[in-house]
Amino acid sequence: MEEIKLDYPARQAVLRRVHVGVVGSGDLEVLLEPSPDLRAHVLITTSVDGYGVIWKHVLDRFFERFEGAASIEINDFGATPGVVMLRLEQAAEALRS
Repeated sequence: MEEIKLDYPARQAVLRRVHVGVVGSGDLEVLLEPSPDLRAHVLITTSVDGYGVIWKHVLDRFFERFEGAASIEINDFGATPGVVMLRLEQAAEALRS
């Protein structure tokens, strides 16, 4: 198990919690809630060690479009980068609806 922590600047307050996905074989869950400050904080717990650079690349790409001040917890059980981005986009969409 590996833990990865990342922080990003934010511009908009997140006002509610969102939960998408499930932790299971080849999948992950995203738990998103309001941040205590005007930053986005990401904590990734993954069953696959050694992919920190890839995680950072995927999250950098997501935060090019997402400007929410959120605390995001990602619990991963071997999801591909495409599934990671899908779950993050689902969480962002859930905030808008």
